[in-house]
Amino acid sequence: MLRTVTVGYDGSSESRAAAEWAAREALLRGLPLRLVNVREPIPANIAESDLMDDGTYRERAERLPREAGATLRGRHPELEVVAEQIPGGPMEVLPEVAKDADLLVLGSRGLSGIGGFLVGSVGMVVIAHTTTPVVLVRAATSEKTAGPVVVGLDIQKPNGTVLAFAFEEAARRGAVLKAVHGWTVPPYYAYALPAYPALAAELGVEQSEALAEVLRPWREKFPDVEVAEESRAGSAAVRIVDAARDASLVVVGRRIRRSPVGAHIGPVTHAVMHHATAPVAVVAHD
Repeated sequence: MLRTVTVGYDGSSESRAAAEWAAREALLRGLPLRLVNVREPIPANIAESDLMDDGTYRERAERLPREAGATLRGRHPELEVVAEQIPGGPMEVLPEVAKDADLLVLGSRGLSGIGGFLVGSVGMVVIAHTTTPVVLVRAATSEKTAGPVVVGLDIQKPNGTVLAFAFEEAARRGAVLKAVHGWTVPPYYAYALPAYPALAAELGVEQSEALAEVLRPWREKFPDVEVAEESRAGSAAVRIVDAARDASLVVVGRRIRRSPVGAHIGPVTHAVMHHATAPVAVVAHD
């Protein structure tokens, strides 16, 4: 199948925002946009009422992706848009369609009163069961195109797949790449800090130098990408979420685990997915 940027679409404001974000991403990548609506069986409470029969429900469902595709073509006449409907359940269909995509984009609902996502069971299952990068988009932030690309980085276990994705996204946008590293003081150092105040500064320098060393070959590989480095003491998740406030995209990794049990999403990525106020790309890696 032809490579695409694929978006899950259900007609909600979040999925409309995701479709618009995906359209711009498809243009940046020079790829078609594949808009997928998952048609589930008619709900029992509707089927048992006189409000709508199965034929009417199906006709309305089929109209949804068709109209969305027409709207996107009107906004982006240079973009090839393929809109389709696939019967089944989203937890089964979306991981399957992701296999043929360069990128899968999903809408995500904001948490009222807190800047963040409500990812939901569908998004969590899809992210945990596909190796394709997945981007979560909130309606409130989908129009933001300026700002750095932020990548969360573990300098103890830096991953080339995540870094490559982040650098490539920054290069496409002509954006600054902001590499964020949060670190904590080892317990055996923490006890010494009151007696040796300069120790914290020395540890900070060491961490900053280690971050710079991890990024050095990537700077050479992407010489046109401006890189900003941020290495600060504290929770990695908190540092990334803070950096996301001004970001156009946040990139985090998810280690692939072969066990069929569990969500397979690490604590830092989980926190960033739920609380970052920019679109979040979750990149699976070994």
